[in-house]
Amino acid sequence: MQIEVLKSKVHRAVLTEANLNYVGSLTLDEELMEAANMIENEKIQVVNVNNGERIETYLIKGKRGSGTCCLNGPAARKGAVGDIIIIISYATMDFEAAKRYKPSIVFPKEGNKL
Repeated sequence: MQIEVLKSKVHRAVLTEANLNYVGSLTLDEELMEAANMIENEKIQVVNVNNGERIETYLIKGKRGSGTCCLNGPAARKGAVGDIIIIISYATMDFEAAKRYKPSIVFPKEGNKL
């Protein structure tokens, strides 16, 4: 049996930008992506703590060390600069393997720094 489990999470990042005039996605500082074991183009769920919005999109690699966290395209309507968000990715795996799996969870500090 295969089940979907939490793979990675960036817990309480702060939106630094919302760029409506872009194709779509979430741009995230490459350091945060690596720390959370996430890759560019990975499907993610973005949960906005401030307004309760939940969206699915994909990741774009942002400049390393920049603290960038930017909703792009239509997703930009789901958050505002300064909003606190949770970025989640999931993985499908065998039930027994899932029991042993430990997700990567990152808690950014001020400025979306590690």
